Amino acid sequence: MPLTPAQNPSSGPSADPFAEPRSARLTAWGNSLLAGFAPPDHVVEEVVGADERHRVVGLPGDAEGEQHALSWALGRLRVLGVKGLRLALPSEGHPLGLTGPAAFNGAALAVGEAVLAVGVPVGLVPEIEVYGPPGDQSATVLWRCHEVRDAPPADVPSLPEAERELADGLREATALLSRLDVAGAGPEALRALDQYRRRGHSKPLAPGYPPRAVRVLESARQVSALLAIASGGHGAAVSAGEMAARAAALTPLRRTARRAQVAAYNALVDERGE
Repeated sequence: MPLTPAQNPSSGPSADPFAEPRSARLTAWGNSLLAGFAPPDHVVEEVVGADERHRVVGLPGDAEGEQHALSWALGRLRVLGVKGLRLALPSEGHPLGLTGPAAFNGAALAVGEAVLAVGVPVGLVPEIEVYGPPGDQSATVLWRCHEVRDAPPADVPSLPEAERELADGLREATALLSRLDVAGAGPEALRALDQYRRRGHSKPLAPGYPPRAVRVLESARQVSALLAIASGGHGAAVSAGEMAARAAALTPLRRTARRAQVAAYNALVDERGE
């Protein structure tokens, strides 16, 4: 069965804040391929990652149910006229990066992510199935193509705008952790903080992306990690009312981080003026 956001290990509000959504990987490496910065085999390797395999279904002109390997599908999208890819990270009440119609938006909202093609009205939504016992699981991904509207994506900021918003958001998230006394909240919170501090600086984007996009994405991940710790029940807030107040305080910061992620992953397309 396809995963819901709560089950999807790289999507949705319960996701690992350090994990990269599969749609983000496809956007970044697909853009690098389309711009001539990365070879096809390496792109597929990076997109698939630790998954068992990725397939694509529903490409324009295909017979119903016809599936293709990811490498073939990326080549086909280029032939069809796709010039780039854009990321969408929608959540309930926030259709971030979506363009419609309702069928596509609903499918993307169900998993919390999608990829939209630039130049051809196609959107891809991952359907993820996980196999095996806990601790020894593998996943397969079926990218289902949908027809999308040729319209501006919802609520996506420019990269400079996202960077300005994040500077304020990072200060607010850090201050919130201090107010919640997360560091004194017990071993679970301390482990979460230690994981965040020790993770180091990843190489989060594919070749060809501007340094500013890399910087914005790293800041967005920092904010997301801090918010995940703050929203995990750690710290001084214990009553239902206090937890509700905490959730209300975190919502705008989480939205800021997600907007910045989308702006960073879309930066290569935006820079090329597609």
